[in-house]
Amino acid sequence: MRLTTFSDYAVRVLMYAAAAGDRLITIEETARIYKISRAHLMKVVNILTRTGYLKGVRGRSGGFTLAKPPEAINLGAVVRATEPDFALVECFATGNRCMITPRCQLPNVLNEALNAFIGVFDRYTLADIALARHDFLPPKRPIKRVRGPHLAAARDGK
Repeated sequence: MRLTTFSDYAVRVLMYAAAAGDRLITIEETARIYKISRAHLMKVVNILTRTGYLKGVRGRSGGFTLAKPPEAINLGAVVRATEPDFALVECFATGNRCMITPRCQLPNVLNEALNAFIGVFDRYTLADIALARHDFLPPKRPIKRVRGPHLAAARDGK
């Protein structure tokens, strides 16, 4: 299972907005903090605003802030709102031409896995992963680049 960059950026935007509290933040500021594309962030902020996670203020001194308290923003709901689809395999999408679809049991396993994956996000809110403002300052030490994945060993059989 993998989240799109869009969902990754959406969660990061929400984390930064949570750290800012009531202060309006801008797309430019957020792009600078994360060193990511302003154009891509504009799309992310637009979706998060349309889905009610952010509220925007237009104008010269405008920006955006959280539309709800961090504890009211469920991560599973954010992922559902920002992922374009969950078509893990061909038969999950329109235009399926796989000849074994009527008899194949793989979709049952994949649906179970997908529900477990999203179910973990459902157990957390933005408040659970929120950081403080100072956490967004440049790090004093080199960043450990890879922090996962950490997969449990497979069991033979069941």
